[in-house]
Amino acid sequence: MDTIVRINDAINSFAWGWFGLILLLGTGLICTVITKFFQITHFKYWWGKTIGMVFHKDSHVKNEAGSVSQFQALCTALAATIGTGNIAGVAAAICVGGPGAVFWMWIAAILGMMTNYSENILGIYFRRRNDEGEWSGGAMYYLSDGLGSYKGCKGIGKALAVIFACFAVLASFGIGNMGQINKITLNLESAFFTGLSASGSGGVSSVNWVIGCALMLVGGVIILGGLKRVAAFAERVVPFMAVIYIIGAIVIIIMNIGSLGAVFVSIFRFAFGPKAVAGGAAGTAVQIAMNTIKSGCKRGVFSNEAGLGSSVMVHSNSNVKEPIKQGLWGIFEVFADTIIVCTMTAIVVLSSGAIDLDTGMVAEGTNDATLVAKAFGNAFGRPGEWFVAIAVLLFAFTTVMGWSHYGAKATEYLFGVKGAKIYRWIFVIMIIPGAVMTSSLAWDISDTFNGLMMIPNLIGVLSLTPLVVKLTNNYKERRFNGKDIEPMLSFDPDIQKEMAEAVRNGAE
Repeated sequence: MDTIVRINDAINSFAWGWFGLILLLGTGLICTVITKFFQITHFKYWWGKTIGMVFHKDSHVKNEAGSVSQFQALCTALAATIGTGNIAGVAAAICVGGPGAVFWMWIAAILGMMTNYSENILGIYFRRRNDEGEWSGGAMYYLSDGLGSYKGCKGIGKALAVIFACFAVLASFGIGNMGQINKITLNLESAFFTGLSASGSGGVSSVNWVIGCALMLVGGVIILGGLKRVAAFAERVVPFMAVIYIIGAIVIIIMNIGSLGAVFVSIFRFAFGPKAVAGGAAGTAVQIAMNTIKSGCKRGVFSNEAGLGSSVMVHSNSNVKEPIKQGLWGIFEVFADTIIVCTMTAIVVLSSGAIDLDTGMVAEGTNDATLVAKAFGNAFGRPGEWFVAIAVLLFAFTTVMGWSHYGAKATEYLFGVKGAKIYRWIFVIMIIPGAVMTSSLAWDISDTFNGLMMIPNLIGVLSLTPLVVKLTNNYKERRFNGKDIEPMLSFDPDIQKEMAEAVRNGAE
C-alpha cells in the first residue's frame, strides 16, 4: 500500500505539478491570444448568446434525434463541473494557499474560458453519429482525426486518443463517482445522523449502507436512461441548486458586509507578496507564494474542468450546428462555475472569521472539510450546516450524473455502443463502494487520473490552434462582417453539407 501511495504521489506531482499547470495555463493563454482575448472583448456578445438566450425557445428545443438542447448540454456540463470543488475545493485552496489562492483561481478561470471554448468548437467540428444515431464527440475524436490528420501523426493521434479515453473512464469511477458519493455520505451523516452510526456489515456504519443504496437506486433510474434522462434531470436541478446556493451565500456576504473590503484586500495582497508567517525566513515566504499559485490554479481547474477535455463530451451532443455557438456556452460554463459560484464560496469563507485576513492563517480547529459548513452555521445556526450538507448532496450527485455520461462516451470510443451500456451498469453499482469506503487513497488515485486526462487533451488543443483560429475567423466574418462565405461546420464532408444546409435555412 505504501508503494502504491508513493507511485501515485509521484505521478500526481507530475500531472498536477508545475509541468501540468504551465501546460494548462499556457494553453489557455495561447487560446486567449490567438482569438484576440475573445472572452473579454466580446463579453457582451457571448453573454447575450448564452445566458441571455435562456428564455429563447431555440436554446431549449431538441430539433433532431440523438441530440439534446443547447441549454441541456450546458446544464449537464455544469452538473459535472459544479460539484464539491465549489465548496470543499475552494476551502481547501484557501487552507493551503491562503486568501491569495482565490486570485489564481480567477486567473485560471479567465484563461480557462478560452481553453473550454477551443475544446468545445473542436468537439463539435470533429463529432460524428454512433450506431444509434446519437452524436459522439470529445478529445478522443479531435486527437485521432485532428492531430492524426497531420503528416506522420496518425499513430500519435490515435494513441493519445486511446490514452485519454482510458484515463477518462478511470477518473469517472473515482472523482466522477466514488469520491463524490463519499463526500455526500460523510456530510449527510455528520449533519443529520450524528449518534446513529452503529457499525454494520464490514465494520462500516449502517447509515453509510443505507445512504449508498438509496443513492444507487436514484442514480440508476437516471443514468440507465441514457443522456436524454441525465440531461432532463440536469436541466431541472442545476439552475435550482446554483441559484439557491448563491442566494444563501449572498445573505452571508450581506451579514458580513463590513469585512468585504478587507476580504478583497487580502486576496490581492496574498496573491503576490505573502508575508512570512510567524516571522519565518524569506524562503518560507517564497514557498507560501508557490503554494498559493499552485493551490489556486489547481482547485480552479478541479472545479471548472477547463482543459481536462471532459465536458466536451456532452457539449458535442448539442443540437447546435455552429461549432462557435457551443464554444460560447463553454465560456459561460467556466464563468458561472468559477467566477460566480467559487467566488461566492471564497467570500463566505474569508468573511466568516475562520481565516485571519492579516496573516492568512486558518483558525485553530478549522479545516477545509468544515470551513464552509461552519461559515453557514455561524450565520444560520444548525440549519446552516444542514443547508451545506444538502448543497453538497445536490452538487456532488449532479456531478456523478454528468460524469456517468463522460465515462460512457469514453467507453463507447474504446468498445462501442454496447460497451457503453455495460459501463453504465457498472458505474451505478460502484456508487455503493463510494458510500462505504473509508480510505482517501481511491480519491487520490482518481485525482491523478483526472490530471492525466489533461495532458493528451491539451496536446490535441495546442496542435489544433490553427484550426481554432480558422473556425473563429470564419464565424466572425459571417456573423459580424456579413460576408457570404461557406461556413466551417464539420471535418466530415457529409455532415458539413447537412449542417451547412441547416444554417442556410436559419438554424444555428
